[in-house]
Amino acid sequence: MSVQPYPLHFKPEFKERVWGGRALEQFGFEVPAGHIGEGWMIADHPNGVSHVTNGELAGLGLDQIRERLGASWFGSKGGESGNGRFPLLIKLLDCNDDLSIQVHPNDDYDGLPKGELGKTEMWYVLAAKPDAKIIYGLKPGVDRESLASAIAEGRIMDSLQEVPVVAGDTFYIPAGTVHALCAGVVVAEIQQNSDTTYRLYDYDRPGLDGKPRELHIEDSLNVIAYEGSGATRMKTDGAKSGEWLTLAESPYFVTDKGIVNGAWELSTSPASFDVLIIGDGEGSIGYANGSVHARAGDCFLIPANLGSYSLEGSMTVLRSRVPA
Repeated sequence: MSVQPYPLHFKPEFKERVWGGRALEQFGFEVPAGHIGEGWMIADHPNGVSHVTNGELAGLGLDQIRERLGASWFGSKGGESGNGRFPLLIKLLDCNDDLSIQVHPNDDYDGLPKGELGKTEMWYVLAAKPDAKIIYGLKPGVDRESLASAIAEGRIMDSLQEVPVVAGDTFYIPAGTVHALCAGVVVAEIQQNSDTTYRLYDYDRPGLDGKPRELHIEDSLNVIAYEGSGATRMKTDGAKSGEWLTLAESPYFVTDKGIVNGAWELSTSPASFDVLIIGDGEGSIGYANGSVHARAGDCFLIPANLGSYSLEGSMTVLRSRVPA
């Protein structure tokens, strides 16, 4: 299949969650009815695939593009995921209520479901209500034994760190980090292409089916990095126009923040595609054969073999690549 590379825009795959709401409507998406917690913006997973909305490949799923064009379009490193699929999963999350207290395994955990990877991820806070917070890690000195006792005695919250958040905050969450988004935040999430989550606690609430959601206490206790996972957080209001500010570096992705104010000439790397998330504002992505409109909430896959492209307008952009 011979197709000239161009920036791919996707229709999200939306997921109803007990903690979801309607905030993703603010981006102009056709959000289905219900408590919509997740928009899988760029997805190639058995549990959800996003489909192209523009250009010659419109209507195709990312899985189909991978099968037909992956080697040349994804790059020499971007085509390597560990399970044959697109290496990243890009989401927007609307947290109308608190998420479960959870942790993700690494790639080497024996209990991983067949075909699944571990899950290292990061969050960029797009919006936060006053007094919004998240759960981010264990308190100092908490080990497996003390955490297991706290869970058994119904006082797990005493072991967890609460962190206030505002728009623009970034959190890097390596596998093994106990975490939870809380009510009142909308975030962009960049992660390994995995849907493996172990729940430690879910506030004794029913799921969408009216039944308690499954907990995974033993798996969680097994995969937590009690001595520290390498989690980092930062404020990003220091980002400057026309410069990339690195937010997170992992073996799976490197994510930068950039401010577009006018025209900014860029280029892909032969090693990896670029994923662009428009955090706010509006503009366009120009390339040799045309341009595509970009607005807040849009996510684009820029093929590795596109080469030169430009960002124009007034907008905040997150760029993610697979490290070379």
